[in-house]
Parts: sequence; C-alpha cells; structure tokens
Amino acid sequence: MSAAEGPLVVGVDTSTQSTKALVVDAATGRVVASGQAPHTVSSGAARESDPRQWWDALGEALAQCGDAAREAAAVSIGGQQHGLVTLDEQGEPVRPALLWNDVRSAPQARRLIDELGGPKAWAERTGSVPSASFTVTKWAWLAEHEPDAARVVRAVRLPHDYLTERLTGEGTTDRGDVSGTGWWASGTEAYDEGLLARVGLDPALLPRVVRPGEVAGTVRDGHGLPFSKGTLVAAGTGDNAAAALGLGLRPGVPVMSLGTSGTVYAVSQHRPADPTGTVAGFADARGDWLPLACTLNCTLAVDRVAALLNLDREAVEPGTSTTLLPFLDGERTPNLPHSSGLLYGLRHDTTAGQLLQAAYDGAVHSLLGALDLVLDADADPSAPLLLIGGGARGAAWQQTVRRLSGRPVQIPEARELVALGAAAQAAGLLTGEDAAAVARRWNTAAGPVLEAVERDEATLNRITGVLSDAAPLLERDATAH
Repeated sequence: MSAAEGPLVVGVDTSTQSTKALVVDAATGRVVASGQAPHTVSSGAARESDPRQWWDALGEALAQCGDAAREAAAVSIGGQQHGLVTLDEQGEPVRPALLWNDVRSAPQARRLIDELGGPKAWAERTGSVPSASFTVTKWAWLAEHEPDAARVVRAVRLPHDYLTERLTGEGTTDRGDVSGTGWWASGTEAYDEGLLARVGLDPALLPRVVRPGEVAGTVRDGHGLPFSKGTLVAAGTGDNAAAALGLGLRPGVPVMSLGTSGTVYAVSQHRPADPTGTVAGFADARGDWLPLACTLNCTLAVDRVAALLNLDREAVEPGTSTTLLPFLDGERTPNLPHSSGLLYGLRHDTTAGQLLQAAYDGAVHSLLGALDLVLDADADPSAPLLLIGGGARGAAWQQTVRRLSGRPVQIPEARELVALGAAAQAAGLLTGEDAAAVARRWNTAAGPVLEAVERDEATLNRITGVLSDAAPLLERDATAH
C-alpha cells in the first residue's frame, strides 16, 4: 500500500443486496482498499433479511480491505432506508428485518393516511405521505400481523442504525435516515409522539438522533472487526443522503440514481411537503433537505425483461411503438403497490430489442415524471443531470435518460458514492469540515458530460397515455390482494 497523505477513514454502504466498505485517504479522497460481501433477501411477497447477515458481511468486506482498515481513524455507515429492524432485550433481532421494498404494509399505509387527516396533513407534519416503503407502516403491519413479536421488541432501528450500534454500543440515528421513517416531524426535527402513540410505539424504543457533524460514539471492545477501540464513529445516514454527500451536492443540482430502486433528488434549502405523496420530504445529512421520488422497479426489472427475452441488457433497438410498464414488484411512483407489469401495443413486427427498449423507457418515464416536482422552481432547467448507481455505467440507460430528459447527462467517474459519502462524513469528524465540502475537495462528481439532445416528447406522451388509460386495471390489482 502506498503511503497516504492524511489519516485513513472507512465508509460503508450496507445496501439491499450487499455491504461494501471503502478505506479512503481523508486528505485526497483516494480509495486505498475496498471489499464487498453479499446479503440474502427473501423472495415472494416478503422482502426480508436477517440483520446479523449485514454484520457478517461488514466483517467480510473489511477483511478484504486488509491492513488498511486497521489504520482507520474514523468510520461511518450509510445504508438502505426505511427497513424495520426489531431487537429484543439482548440486542438480538426479534425477526428478520422488513426491507424498504416489502409492500405488504400497503393497507396499513392507506389506513394511517386516513386516520391522521389525509395526505396534506401527513406532508405538513412529517414532510412525506407514507407509502408501503415507510417504516411506520411496517411497524403497523407487524403490530397487526405478528403481535407476539411486537410485544417483545425493546429497540427499533433502521439498517444503518443497527450496524452503528453494534460498533458503539449506543442507539443512534441521523436526521437523513430518520426522516424516512414516517414518525419524525420535519418541522420540529423531533419524534412525533402523537403519531407514535397512534401506532403503539414507545419513543423510548427509538435511537437518539445525532446532529450533523456530531460524533455518534467510539468503537467499543469485543466487536470482532479490524478497528481499534476508541475509533471515532460518525452518525451515518440513509443511502440517498450518503450519495448526496458523496457527490458534494449543491442545491438545485438534479440527481438520478439507477439501482435496485430508481430515485431522483436534489438538495434544497426549503423544507418540502408534497401532499400528492410523489415527493418524499427527506432531510439530508447536513442540515438542508433532500426532496426525493423513488420507483421500486429500475435496473432489476429491466434486467429481468432482458433475461426473459434472452438478450444482453444492452441489446436495445429503436423504433418501438410498444409500451412496457415494468412494475414487476408493485410500484411507488406512481403509487401502485400491488400492480404488476403491463405490456401494450405489441405487433407482429415488434422485435425483442424493441421490447427491451420499451422496458428502459417505462422505467425512466416514472423517474422523469417526478423530477420537476423534486427541483425548486428556480433550479436551472439546463443543468446537467447527474447519473449515478449501477445502471449509470450502461450505454442503454445513459442514452434513454438523455433522450427522454432532453438534458445534458453527467456520469461521475467515482464509484460507490454511498460509501464515499459515508467516508466524507467520517473525514469531516477528523478535519472539522462539512462532509459535502470534503467530497467537493475530493472532486467526486467529476466525469464526462453527454450533450443534450431533443427531448422525445412522443414517447413520453405515449407512455403517459397508456398509464392513464390503464389506471383502473393497475388499481384493481391493488385491491385484489
């Protein structure tokens, strides 16, 4: 290992399918070592994982980093949002965690919205209208369907909280991740005790919310990981807030993330409260806000279509009039939690490559439909759209986003932006800097820019029309479960 210019820090991304760890030089942002280990997620209606697997994966990922991890002066963990982790008196999981893409709590989401005054009241109170992804709906589902399990719960955590607590021995979270629970009031930046009482959740079971830039704790003895006792631990945050840190994002710059889920977001200095529920009014990890829209079906859905067609994911062909709504796992934007995929406009001369392109178009259409709602009114409409996530490296994704957005598209060269954002958060503890300023100093957003092309309004309008016409069918899917 070549000598580092500054202290080393570790940034972690515990995502839906794997845990990644980066050892980063805090002075330059250079990745000194990295590791990755997979998770298991249940299939079918449930989307669950054993949190202990995340811990084991973290250990394996750090082991792959070798001696560099042992030299780290600070660590921070970014993680998948919304997941419900329930712990007993010994700190062990009561049951597998309910993940963000488990939509079984859709009936509870609808009931909670009605019981607490409707969508507008929720948006004003928490910044968001809860969907089946939100933690509060998952707790309501657990209390209703598994009351014996709910009764023995002594701590409720989010995925990144769980790993941070195993490092420090202290129950903590941060404003970025807690803003996606549905039980944190964005106006007062505190737990909403009235809402918690409504769902029967004792606030004493929840973690302390650590302020931006504050130390969450230090590494304790007996953790079995290659960190020295006393190593500083940052608050960590949710994956989207961590990626925003990793990009050093400034207000008004749009981001589209193409992963298991697809998201569009931008940093804003204005607290969001969208009564339609399309935009989640999340906090960022710094003190600003991160209005965000999320689709459940992104790269995995398109890859599944490619597999069904026995095609490489890049084997798209132009010229299709076919519409494919790839809602293979239900959908969040639009809010159709139990819908299924829909194919319309198939002809004798439709090719497999055109069907695959239609899947890309359908996925990107959902994200672009929310982009204008995410951005502040004074945001520059010609600013490049930052394209990140696993799909951002694919030419078919790049060209589809470029054609349907009509914007320049910039692809940052830095990879693993969630883990980099966590590393920037850890570095900020050592230097006293704002974490986003650390990332800007590391120049993480640098990358090629694809020039804007004329926006393909015909395709956008066609998909919008099919979605509108199919609404009764898609909504009937929701009520049939």
